[in-house]
Parts: sequence; C-alpha cells; structure tokens
Amino acid sequence: MAQFQQKARPMAKMRRKSDLPEKPCAHCQRPFTWRKKWEKVWDEVKYCSDRCRGEAKRGALG
Repeated sequence: MAQFQQKARPMAKMRRKSDLPEKPCAHCQRPFTWRKKWEKVWDEVKYCSDRCRGEAKRGALG
C-alpha cells in the first residue's frame, strides 16, 4: 500500500476583526468592516448591505 504524505501548508496570519479596515455606509452612515468577499473590490464597496443599497437606489429615484 502506498502511503500518502500531506505537505504542511503555512498557516495564514490571524487578524483580529478590530484590525480590519472599516468605512461608513453611504446610506445609513454606520461603520462596516472589510470582508474577504470584498477583497478585490473594497474601494468600490459603498453600502454595508443589500438593504442599504436598495434603499439608496429607491431614494434616488423617488
């Protein structure tokens, strides 16, 4: 039987949530923190949630 050896991967450095960047929501003005899914588009993110984005669009239309 062949033995499988797993290569040890270096652990990613842990970050505290308080160390992550944050900015205010363009609609509700509450601060929100960086998320991994926003990693590549952080400069373009304006709203903290889909709800705020939708309310801001509705407010601009009416």
